[in-house]
Amino acid sequence: MEQALTLAAEAVMRRLFIEVEASGRHVHLTKEQACRLFGHGLTPDRPLSQPGQFACKERVEVVGPKGTLSRVAVLGPERKAGQVEISLTDAVALGLRPPVRQSGQVADTPGVTLRGPQGEITLEHGVIVARRHMHLPPEDAALRGLADGETVRLKMFSVRPLIFEDVVVRVDPSFAPRVHIDFDEANACAFQKGDYGMILK
Repeated sequence: MEQALTLAAEAVMRRLFIEVEASGRHVHLTKEQACRLFGHGLTPDRPLSQPGQFACKERVEVVGPKGTLSRVAVLGPERKAGQVEISLTDAVALGLRPPVRQSGQVADTPGVTLRGPQGEITLEHGVIVARRHMHLPPEDAALRGLADGETVRLKMFSVRPLIFEDVVVRVDPSFAPRVHIDFDEANACAFQKGDYGMILK
């Protein structure tokens, strides 16, 4: 009986709650771009929560019209197109006005210059503020009754509790269940590593 209650409680927790992560500014690069900036491809440093994703040993400078961000993280593996994900606060420092977009949606976005130890490149577009989003594998999405592209609200159980609206659901077999918010959003709710949110439809 006790085991059955424990399993039932775990099922409810898994359906309603999800771990939240704060995602700092970072850059995605193609293999060609990495070679121009560093003289070689990307070098994995440590794995990230999403399977197959990793933080790289390499860092870049992001140079905008009004300012520069130093030692910006590069995430791997290499992609088909370069992309820079920053917060709105970062955008002010750079002198840019990027839109809030899902990763990969870079049409009509501002560009930026990236500098590495071996050279620099200019992206004609690709700077975005990442839309807050939820990664789910299909089985977790089904458990929660959610579909890819759907939006939900998320109640944060943090030091400064709040409800995030318009959290987009992304479903893929390669995903691990996590919500990603940027540092501006994390600061708004006094986020701490290990915080969970409750999914509200």
